[in-house]
Amino acid sequence: MGRRYRKNRVLPILENVEITGFAAEGKSLARVDDKVVFVPLAVPGDVVDIQLTRSRTSFSEGKVIKFHKKSDLRIEPECEYFGQCGGCKWQMLNYKKQLEVKQKQVLENFQHLGNFEFPEHFPILPSEKIYFYRNKLEFTFSNRKWLTDYSKEIDFSNMSMDGLGFHLPKMFDRILDIENCYLQKEPSNSIRISIRNFAIENKISFYSVRKHEGFLRNLIIRTSSTGDLMVILVIGYDDKDLLNSVMNHLSNNFPEITSLMYIVNTNLNDSTNGMTAELFKGNPFIMEQMEDIKFKVGPLSFYQTNSEQALEMYKIAREYAQLTGEEIVYDLYTGTGTIANFVARNAKKVIGIEYVPEAIEDAIVNSEINGIDNTSFYAGDMAKVLTPEFVQENGKADVVITDPPRAGMHETVVTQLLQMAAKRIVYISCNPATQVRDIDLLKSKYKVVKVQPLDMFPQTHHVENIVLLDLI
Repeated sequence: MGRRYRKNRVLPILENVEITGFAAEGKSLARVDDKVVFVPLAVPGDVVDIQLTRSRTSFSEGKVIKFHKKSDLRIEPECEYFGQCGGCKWQMLNYKKQLEVKQKQVLENFQHLGNFEFPEHFPILPSEKIYFYRNKLEFTFSNRKWLTDYSKEIDFSNMSMDGLGFHLPKMFDRILDIENCYLQKEPSNSIRISIRNFAIENKISFYSVRKHEGFLRNLIIRTSSTGDLMVILVIGYDDKDLLNSVMNHLSNNFPEITSLMYIVNTNLNDSTNGMTAELFKGNPFIMEQMEDIKFKVGPLSFYQTNSEQALEMYKIAREYAQLTGEEIVYDLYTGTGTIANFVARNAKKVIGIEYVPEAIEDAIVNSEINGIDNTSFYAGDMAKVLTPEFVQENGKADVVITDPPRAGMHETVVTQLLQMAAKRIVYISCNPATQVRDIDLLKSKYKVVKVQPLDMFPQTHHVENIVLLDLI
């Protein structure tokens, strides 16, 4: 029989608790009566009152409701929405300390989860920009915006509840209406505010996720290092008159937009995977560039969201690969072929494998526009594509570069890597825990030679890590 809880059970408040350390997922921790309490938006050295939100036998979770003392590590956040918006959860922590914690996070994963020898980590590579570093943001329209200054005296009869911004954490139907976001450079904020105000003034409906109705659903803005600017409007149904009014407003007020597109999404969820983006004006793509390599990025293409830091990451990967021009390179989870094309001129041949067929189409185009003729790309499930027969047909890899999703590599893929026994593996990961798990499976044939953490997402707890593995 499962444990029964009283309905609307009120959990206690813990008073005068000192925050003592950092925990996973960007949270901090305290210890009360030999029990760990996890708390978001707190910093070691803070002395606070905590309202518990969850209590289990071995741990509790809570939120800060009062500060008695603020830590010396704490700084004033730049963003007015800090603590409400679900992003940028480390804005209250100075950047030097952010880097220290991320470096320690990588080290602790290797020490506690791995069972292999590894060298001392290189110092984490910081991001030159700690604000306005993202090249892509997606905003959501909603007819139920969150009121940050709620009062019972508010007259809702004359108030618009339409908003355009980010989903509030754990609230599927509420949007935090954003005036200024510090993640993406202008004209991102201006575009968002302009289209929101235009829609409200012209009584164009914002989407309701409860009733599944409304015209405006999402707004995607993509910028590039070349100066290109893509805006994608996602609408709930096809209405040419409404669409033309909104798109013409954007086109007339923001002539710097080089690609203006739209997607009709009649599904119950916001996912646009597999949908067609229609061109309204300009080009159906934007161009990115790393060194002298150009990349065509479509409306639904994946591209690293911190362009400048991605270039640094790819340079490290290329350095670790130690290419002389005679090697066969396998680029696993190649996406749109950015790494594959970036290293191709230093290799004999590069084989890229990716699950998403549309990404492979982009990868092929990116090779063509750069005059690269020594790449081959294949679409399919990595565990099913990377077989002994595939290796026999395409040639045994001398170097493998792998950049899997957060879940890491499938065990079948790891087994195939052991069988192929490339001279070296360059393993890029956005999740050091699963990276360590996979390296542990590879240790019978590989040793860790270099470990380079890299900060791709300032103001968050996320960290990238690049590892060089050599065949024993």
